[in-house]
Amino acid sequence: MSTTRKIRKIVTGTTQFDGAGVKLVRVIGHDDTKEFDPFLMLDAFDSRDPADYTKGFPWHPHRGIETVTYLIAGDIEHSDSLGNKGGYWTAAANG
Repeated sequence: MSTTRKIRKIVTGTTQFDGAGVKLVRVIGHDDTKEFDPFLMLDAFDSRDPADYTKGFPWHPHRGIETVTYLIAGDIEHSDSLGNKGGYWTAAANG
């Protein structure tokens, strides 16, 4: 039997610049991580301008942290500051 649960909070995120100026929308992070445990962070990258991403991210090893990438279109390579690769993905064309 399923149970109906009430929505506790709606989050929309805020535009931020991380690292050397990478543009992103931070949906979960810093002040609300206790409410979304076990997630530490949820960022949305939806710019079509490569210049928004090429400036780079701050030092961030992924030791012990599982990263999840959900790609709708395009391609992405995710790695940390130590060179550990999270993967390279290309979105399948809808069709």
